[in-house]
Amino acid sequence: MEPQLAQEQVKFWQEPTLQGLELLRARYITHSFSRHTHEGYAIGVIEAGVEAFTYRGSAYWAPAGSLVMIHPGEVHTGHAGIPSGWVYRMLYPEVALVQQVAQELSPAIAAAPFFPQPVIQDPPLAAQFCRLHQVLEQSPCQLERESGFWWMVAQLIQRHGELRSHSPTPPAANGRLVSQLQIYLQEHHSENIALEHLAQIADLPPLKLLRLFRRVTGLPPHAYLIQVRVHEAKRRLATGQPIAAVAVETGFADQSHLHRHFKRLVGVTPGQYAQATAGSIRA
Repeated sequence: MEPQLAQEQVKFWQEPTLQGLELLRARYITHSFSRHTHEGYAIGVIEAGVEAFTYRGSAYWAPAGSLVMIHPGEVHTGHAGIPSGWVYRMLYPEVALVQQVAQELSPAIAAAPFFPQPVIQDPPLAAQFCRLHQVLEQSPCQLERESGFWWMVAQLIQRHGELRSHSPTPPAANGRLVSQLQIYLQEHHSENIALEHLAQIADLPPLKLLRLFRRVTGLPPHAYLIQVRVHEAKRRLATGQPIAAVAVETGFADQSHLHRHFKRLVGVTPGQYAQATAGSIRA
């Protein structure tokens, strides 16, 4: 019988001994993640229910017991695959951390590992992941936490990864131009940027700019800008800055505007994130 997921619950925290590894344990029913990307990997296990998501141009359903693997820079979504929602545990390791494990397995290969399947059926490894997640949540022993992470990631790479170069987007003739636009949006994220202004910078008609930006990044410029603002808000919240001030300084209209977009991209509220990262300067 499908478990009854009565209400949404979420816990977010960091593991400072593993380069500020971010962790999430959540139960979602109506919550839906907007199209977004991660700078690092997103690795998780579905404990109950079904998560549905789009990734690399296809739709996927991850039932209970599934491992889920999302690559850095890949646009994806996330929502309930059944009315009762889903329960999962997630890790968000930096690329450099996963790459460090991979290089110990294959010292001659410098590329970060690539995982061809976003939904993996491997019950023993899924159980190992859940045990690791619980250790990272509960164990006071640093050696246990670090050892468990390294061992689990090594097993994941050996059993389901490929040590080869991977680009999240296909090569594009105008990739350099889009990169310049991304840098501009990053540097001016707090401003109310007009499409016409971006078109002038790119020396392209507005519609052609929109098509090019979406083709290269997987996101329209405004969605990319929101993601940049949320990332900057994370950095500021981790330093203890007040939420209301962070909202204004990162380009959001007000605190509720930040709250709405932050929750849709990160899965927790700005307040929950600030509490979990208190005393950290990393985001």
